[in-house]
Amino acid sequence: MRIMGIDLGEKNIGIAVSDELGWTAQGLEIVRRQGSIEKDLDKIKAIAQQYQVEKIVVGLPRNMNGTTGAQGQKALSFADKIRRHLDLPVETWDERLSTVAAERLLINADVSRAKRRKVIDKLAASVILQGYLDAQARVDKQ
Repeated sequence: MRIMGIDLGEKNIGIAVSDELGWTAQGLEIVRRQGSIEKDLDKIKAIAQQYQVEKIVVGLPRNMNGTTGAQGQKALSFADKIRRHLDLPVETWDERLSTVAAERLLINADVSRAKRRKVIDKLAASVILQGYLDAQARVDKQ
């Protein structure tokens, strides 16, 4: 079962997908926000259909104390719209520091600042999705 991970941003939406076994996440692409939620949802739907996605995980930005702020509310609303538009199960996943982790990975790999800007969103989506997949694997083992 393939799962899609989404890192929602103001300008871009990072997209990652799992392998068919649900073990690893791969950054796929960055969807540039079109200013229309319908266009964004249609693009995500096309990607989901292309990769035969059966579930979507949306990164949920939380404050460091665990509360949900304004950005978190936007993510919850977006997740609900995805659920209705795609008719697929949608879960949220705590994405605190996912972009920071992605940035660190790129810096450690000695990727230039210009190149980092081009891939950071899809790498953040991969970090979110991999965290979700790892947590599911731990639950399955118990």
